[in-house]
Amino acid sequence: MLSEANLDGVLFAPIVLYALAALPITLLLRTVMWRIGFMRLVWHLALFEVALYLSVLSLLVLLV
Repeated sequence: MLSEANLDGVLFAPIVLYALAALPITLLLRTVMWRIGFMRLVWHLALFEVALYLSVLSLLVLLV
C-alpha cells in the first residue's frame, strides 16, 4: 500500500497514483485488443473501455 505522494507541499491520495498508472496499461491493452480484432466483437465500445480501465485500476489496487 502506498502512502500519500507529496508534490511541492500538495498531498495526493494513493488512488491518484494508481489511476495514473492504470492509464498506460489500459491504453496498451486496448491497442492489443484492436490489433487482434477483439474490439469488433464489443457491442458498446465506450462502456467496454471504461470497464477495462476500472478493472485494471482495481487489479493495481489489489496487487500493489
